[in-house]
Amino acid sequence: MDSPVSRRPSLSPRAAVLSAALFTLAAAFPAQATSGFGPLPPHNPYSGPQGTATMHGDTGSSDATPLPGPGTGPLTSKRVALQSACPTILVGSDGYPVALCTPIFGQVPTVHLLDPVTGESLTKLTIAKGSLLGGVYAYLDDQDRLVAVDGNRDLLRIGHRRTASGGWELYVASSLSLTGAVPEGDAVTGVSPDWRGRVWFATGGGVVGTADERTGTVRSLALPAGERVDNSISTAPGGTAIATSHATYLLTATEDGTPTITWRQPYDRGPARKPGQLSWGTGSTPTFFGPRTGTDYVTIVDNASPTENLLVYRTDTGARVCSVPVLKSGSGSENSPVAVGNSVFVASTYGYPYPALPENAGTSVPASADFTGGFSRVDVRADGSGCDLKWDTDTRSSAVPRLSTADGLLHTIVRSPLIPGTNSTSILDNFAYAEIDPETGKTVRTKSVGTGSLFDSLQMVGSIAPGGVVYQGTITGVVRVSNG
Repeated sequence: MDSPVSRRPSLSPRAAVLSAALFTLAAAFPAQATSGFGPLPPHNPYSGPQGTATMHGDTGSSDATPLPGPGTGPLTSKRVALQSACPTILVGSDGYPVALCTPIFGQVPTVHLLDPVTGESLTKLTIAKGSLLGGVYAYLDDQDRLVAVDGNRDLLRIGHRRTASGGWELYVASSLSLTGAVPEGDAVTGVSPDWRGRVWFATGGGVVGTADERTGTVRSLALPAGERVDNSISTAPGGTAIATSHATYLLTATEDGTPTITWRQPYDRGPARKPGQLSWGTGSTPTFFGPRTGTDYVTIVDNASPTENLLVYRTDTGARVCSVPVLKSGSGSENSPVAVGNSVFVASTYGYPYPALPENAGTSVPASADFTGGFSRVDVRADGSGCDLKWDTDTRSSAVPRLSTADGLLHTIVRSPLIPGTNSTSILDNFAYAEIDPETGKTVRTKSVGTGSLFDSLQMVGSIAPGGVVYQGTITGVVRVSNG
């Protein structure tokens, strides 16, 4: 692994102030969507900036942001080699990106603080190793600290600060043990704060809990036996949404923090895991969205065979609004839906060649498949009476797309085969940053970021930072895309 960069960071104090000012403006108008889509989920006061605080942008997991992408003009890209897969890249109110990565060798989770100007690692900190998916999902709190659970089942808040010599260091600001709630051999999959400052967590084995660090109180609830949680969780003022391998839940907490089930909706999990998925069941982190509050609805994609369905529920009651077949060219997805206002977007991962799978993933049916691509848009009707498929394309997105309500574009990475016109994948495929028109599903601009497996974005999420900079995690580090 590369050693930390020893030089002083190139971001000047003035630039840091300007960066913070951009975040202040974005936070001041979090629900204003200049593209006309509708409001984003409300900003959680215990999380970092809207659009860059969580892997999926906000605690509602909308995968939408009020920040614009690179804009018009020539694009440049730079690969930052970290010898690690970097699925989580978050940006705090100070403008500094924080990346949670898993090294290729040893697979010990490592936190990197990145230079906002160059993308290079300024310093790093390793945390205890857990499961393959444990520790992947984290968030930034309102003090720009990374909140994650390590392999020792400790809830950590990791901050960054200047050293006496003028460099940077990452440090553990606080730690709370969850061993009383998380069984030995289990691991926390997702964490997210609620509107009282408690940290909600869910484990792969189906334990849901809350942790109040002010009192040291940890409360938990075991979901039905056999139900796993293989994706992250989402929080909104109305509750916490969790999708297990069998059902979607909305939970709230009693006064002492004990989780309680408000509603449960089972879904069609299909006969087995599909190729291009990491678990048997939905690949979705539940997404809150809606035209009025930004959290009127919650959505996931099921695992029905042969064609998956986008499912939309009313957040307050759990009543199903619709079930719409999607991704007809490759109907399987490990990605969370992107949603804002009345519109939902979902990208296919069917057949995507993941280099590793969790130990309990199980055999896929069929055993393998081509990566055919697929991208769908579904709109909820204005009166809430149902949903309609607006478009369905064969776009080969190799990342979770991010929708900017500022520039009205979907931003992602697309994977092109070595042999044009085929659906094969190889270590010599090309990866390109792409902007997609959400009204039509057509790609309007691309910029190649590199050829070969070093640039594989591995269906991870890109993050749009102030100044129109896109940070995209890859299997070996980070790609930084910017204008000029």
